[in-house]
Amino acid sequence: MIIGVTDCSKYANYANWILAHGPEVKVKKLTWQPSNMEEIKDCDGVVLTGGEDVHPRFYNRPDLYEYCYKDDVSEARDEFELKILEYTETNAVPVLGICRGLQIANVFFGGTLIPDIPRWGKFNHSKLPDDTDRYHSIQVDPASWLHKITGKGADQVNSNHHQSADAIGNGLIVSALSPDGIAEALERKNPAGASFLCLVQWHPERMNDQDSNFVKNIREAFIETSGNK
Repeated sequence: MIIGVTDCSKYANYANWILAHGPEVKVKKLTWQPSNMEEIKDCDGVVLTGGEDVHPRFYNRPDLYEYCYKDDVSEARDEFELKILEYTETNAVPVLGICRGLQIANVFFGGTLIPDIPRWGKFNHSKLPDDTDRYHSIQVDPASWLHKITGKGADQVNSNHHQSADAIGNGLIVSALSPDGIAEALERKNPAGASFLCLVQWHPERMNDQDSNFVKNIREAFIETSGNK
């Protein structure tokens, strides 16, 4: 089984987390520099990783660019990952989106983003001053697919981001929320008969508790579905 993992500065963290599932899993780096888009055809599933801010022009709000971390924007990466999502949707390839992965997927489906959470009157969701992840609680919709995967209605997850989903994309629905109302997970509104799509705002690849249901259950569900593609 081959899982495509999109390139980023912490690519190894994501790749090693996927490989930790077992020896039957291999990973392939999907990168825009230069583009190796053709290699997605070898992939049974795709992980969209964290990283740069999504340029607001992709959700028709270029005026919000001033709120982005301007040294942390890659339009080439945005375009590459939007093409990946076009391919995965067309070919029913399972997708797990993490942090930025949730955000670019929400944009792909026609949604928008909050470009800077604190400026929009929410609590800070970025790293703590000592450069460690924040942790906060989430509430999971008991009727959601995420709840079926994790078997839990609430838990603690890590947090390191300053952008988040705003208007939710077409065909998606929020399945988990932080106490201040940030969308912590998105999924398909009508998943029956559709390919696996799990989008989470936290970083399961580096959670302190790797046995958490919000880490291992999500990875197992993604890998199992990819293996059955």
